[in-house]
Amino acid sequence: MQIKFSKIELRDLGKAWLFISIAFGIVLSGGVFGLTLFKSFILAAFTVGTGFLLHELGHKIVAQRYGCFAEFRADNFMLFLAVLTSFLGVIFAAPGAVMIAGRISKEKNGIISIAGPLVNIFLAIIFLILNMIITNGFFSELFAFGFLVNSWLALFNLIPLWVLDGKKVFDWNKGVYFLTLFIAIGLFISGMGLF
Repeated sequence: MQIKFSKIELRDLGKAWLFISIAFGIVLSGGVFGLTLFKSFILAAFTVGTGFLLHELGHKIVAQRYGCFAEFRADNFMLFLAVLTSFLGVIFAAPGAVMIAGRISKEKNGIISIAGPLVNIFLAIIFLILNMIITNGFFSELFAFGFLVNSWLALFNLIPLWVLDGKKVFDWNKGVYFLTLFIAIGLFISGMGLF
């Protein structure tokens, strides 16, 4: 199976990656005039950017395997809001979503929806292992932040409200939902001591 991207989708993915990285970079550095803004932007671009990008690609790949049209579309207002709220020290990050067209059942929609949080759980575990191997310096900080960001992304997206993945997974299969939520909570709590 070949994964297809349109020029618009590639543009939207790049734009969302950039804005989310800027927002998290501002928060990490303590503000736009923080001395560590560039370092924080690099940390955010690698960890948040990768977590966000692969999360969305998880949805896209599973949807396309089911024969659906699936493309990411950035939400310009939400990207602006993410950067704006970062100046307050918090981020409301909902940069966009994978738009899916085609006939899908509640089960397939649930499976497509859980793909994103599962990608973040997998990435969190990889970052945690790397952080255990490299215990000091820039890469240790990078891996620790990657772990925290991806465990948070999994947990946030599993909230069973609004248009978040958790709502669709909960509606499809409560057992799968609570198992995944339990894993995400456990990962997030276990990472609290990394910073």
